[in-house]
Amino acid sequence: METVEQIRDRLLARFPGATVEVRSNPSPSGQHSLLLGAATAREIAQFLRDDPALRLDQCSNVTGVDWPEKEVVETTKTTVPDPAGGPAKVVEQKSRRLEPGCLEVVYHLYSIALRHGPLVLRLRTGNRTDQVTLPSLTPVWRACEFQEREVFDLFGVRFEGHPDLRRILMWDGFQDHPMRRDYVEPDDYEWEPTPHGAVLAKAKRHYPAPAPAAKP
Repeated sequence: METVEQIRDRLLARFPGATVEVRSNPSPSGQHSLLLGAATAREIAQFLRDDPALRLDQCSNVTGVDWPEKEVVETTKTTVPDPAGGPAKVVEQKSRRLEPGCLEVVYHLYSIALRHGPLVLRLRTGNRTDQVTLPSLTPVWRACEFQEREVFDLFGVRFEGHPDLRRILMWDGFQDHPMRRDYVEPDDYEWEPTPHGAVLAKAKRHYPAPAPAAKP
């Protein structure tokens, strides 16, 4: 199979203006990936499936990743001449910036016909709150259907164009998305009206304080 760089170049030639970036993986597996912009992700997926040299006809895995907002520290080095004529000094300056959070969906693609793969695709939402919609790739690979439902259920990504987008692991009335990094379990659950054990210990934090005993 072609390298991710070669596939990226072909995609950019086929889809001018599309966002296609290589994300390197420094681990021993070296499984590099392609980050796609949402606007052309489904068109690119169809190309990857139908291109004679790739024929990526099978999506084996779909998973979600939660990337909360984080502070990034960047260091820049500047060479400053010595006013006294001595050797120049290298001065380090650190700057801080906030990197916005997002939700990410990762697809692993294989070709059953040509026996190669995987090609790893990544799609990212605009943020973690009100811009969490991505195009569903189920119309391209039917195997994505249940797995995208899992990502919707557990992470909260809304897949536009999915044929049956509803919870698959949690019940309909369940609040929030339990695989998000900031998810907080409730102190009690509807199936346990009388808390006990570890749940009781958490629930007690919210019980009203006992009234002071009356003085005799």
